[in-house]
Amino acid sequence: MAENGNYFNFTDKVAIVTGGSTGIGRATSLLFARHGARVVIGDVNPEGRETVETIKREGGDALFVETDVRKVEQVQNLVVAAVKTYGGLHIAFNNAGILPVGALLADVDEAAFDQVVAVDLKGVFLAMKYEIQHMLKAGSGGAIVNNASIAGMIAEQGISPYVAAKHAVIGLSRAAAIEYASQGIRINALAPGLVETRMTKHWFADDKIRANLVGNTPIGRAAQPEEIAEMVLFLCSDSASFAVGQVFVVDGGYTAH
Repeated sequence: MAENGNYFNFTDKVAIVTGGSTGIGRATSLLFARHGARVVIGDVNPEGRETVETIKREGGDALFVETDVRKVEQVQNLVVAAVKTYGGLHIAFNNAGILPVGALLADVDEAAFDQVVAVDLKGVFLAMKYEIQHMLKAGSGGAIVNNASIAGMIAEQGISPYVAAKHAVIGLSRAAAIEYASQGIRINALAPGLVETRMTKHWFADDKIRANLVGNTPIGRAAQPEEIAEMVLFLCSDSASFAVGQVFVVDGGYTAH
């Protein structure tokens, strides 16, 4: 699907996208495929199959692997399936995540906290662990982007488990980046601001919350998933060859105050 002259050319590359069924993950999966990559979507949401079918209708190649990123065996299977089906793994966007039910910290249920940490932090750890193991074995390097959110840099009320997990994702990304940069594996974190997706739809449905979020975003609007996907592709491309261990903020100016 890649055309001559494309700024991003991922022909002959294999990309894993966790949480690729909807939102930012879906947009990124489609964009990778449109630029030549063979895409493997790992998600608990079976709608990932629809994303795969869209890619195939457009002339690309993709695979859906049902994956709960909290479970070691399923994450291992995701990487094995990518390598077995397409012969390698060169790129990963570890994007799977959930938001907690809104509550101040003292009112957060322990099970809800554990769930957010298990998906948003442990899921990234497990994905990186097995992606890196394959990249080291293959010896050809690779690029990994972890979705951390601006909640990994600042705090907002009512989502303390999410803030904690996303701060940890940034730390984990930086630690892994300095461990494996010398072996050709570039790891960075992405920090999107307000993005209009299914996961954030309840914020948009609340006029007060929406007005506050948009009002504090200098650009005056929320992002569309495709705008975040473009940054993921850049970070995984040769154009970002010297980008290692950094947090790339795409938030319309929200954190620039």
